[in-house]
Amino acid sequence: MTASGLLAEIGDVGRDPKRGGYSRHAFELPEQELRAWFGERALGLGLDVDTDHNGNIWAWWGAPGPDAVVTGSHLDSVPGGGAFDGPLGVVSALSAVETLRERGFRPGKPFAVVVFAEEEGGRFGVPCLGSRLLTGTIDADKARGLRDADGVTFAEAAAKSGFDPSLAGPDPERLGLIGRFLELHVEQGRGLIDLGSPVAVGSTVIAHGRWRFSFTGQGNHAGATLIEDRADPMLPAARTVTAARRIAKSRRAARATVGRLVPTPGGTNVIASTVDLWLDARVPGDGTRALVDDIVDAARQAAKEEGCRVEVTRESYSGDVVFDDALRRDLGEWLGGPPELPTGAGHDAAILAGFVPAGMLYVRNPTGISHSPEEFAEAGDVEAGANALTDVLERLAR
Repeated sequence: MTASGLLAEIGDVGRDPKRGGYSRHAFELPEQELRAWFGERALGLGLDVDTDHNGNIWAWWGAPGPDAVVTGSHLDSVPGGGAFDGPLGVVSALSAVETLRERGFRPGKPFAVVVFAEEEGGRFGVPCLGSRLLTGTIDADKARGLRDADGVTFAEAAAKSGFDPSLAGPDPERLGLIGRFLELHVEQGRGLIDLGSPVAVGSTVIAHGRWRFSFTGQGNHAGATLIEDRADPMLPAARTVTAARRIAKSRRAARATVGRLVPTPGGTNVIASTVDLWLDARVPGDGTRALVDDIVDAARQAAKEEGCRVEVTRESYSGDVVFDDALRRDLGEWLGGPPELPTGAGHDAAILAGFVPAGMLYVRNPTGISHSPEEFAEAGDVEAGANALTDVLERLAR
């Protein structure tokens, strides 16, 4: 089946009636339904399916072994995300396997399609959690203790879904099987619109991280408490949001975003006792830490002036990633010289790139919008991406 046809099969799973788009979060019903769908589809192609102890699903064409060619992406989403981010890479990989079988191809190397768990961090806050656990780039105890918006820990959610969270953590044996990893993804930006190409080869991923700011003040009655008697954590939180924009705007290619802010207790007529916000910061090179340091200084000053306190916790960080030179050259040659694109978006391929030769292919997004219901790819471009992936995998796995 074509990649577009496979996308259509899952088009009703996890639709979000409130936000629009899709909300498919780790260990919740829509994501679990997609995981089951992937398993059924992979088995139907004659692949052997197993799930590692970090929740990543592997579908092997033949016996697992060293120097494996591995492709895939993820099935989870951000809250209210688009239809393509993650699933496009998975369905394209399945379509590639079917096409290669129809060609009579048999891989000369071990070959697998992988679905990584909790890539977006939409439920537990840390992106690329499945690949981070696999590679040991996040402490397993920290991962088990991550909490969602309802206070449910990653360990509790995993156990409820049938996983043993005590086994989560680095998996050097499985990681050591990967010879080369290739991820196809919808473009998250406007590069290919201007370049007039349906497909690009990934070049770099800029440094990025997430920080949690926890402001503490004095909860109180909105009507009975005079302004001069307040220690309202919402004010320094709001000033931090505007400071992040102002400071990032002053630096070349810097991006700073507060997309989530949670007051407690959250009543309309209540002065909040605490306000938590999450900062996403991205700067090419080594500038991310300096950017965040200045935002933290602004937050502390704002908290002090309001008589509040603030604690800042780094939840994740990844430095600049340059994808494997040799693989990138091969991809460009085999695909006839498509453009190369950098990206400000994080991916499992970028986590793996620190351990194995990894690369990426991007498929044109005519809206230039991602992490939103407006994310899109034309059917012709979807198939162009799947065909490119098929041809590359055939060469890699000979």
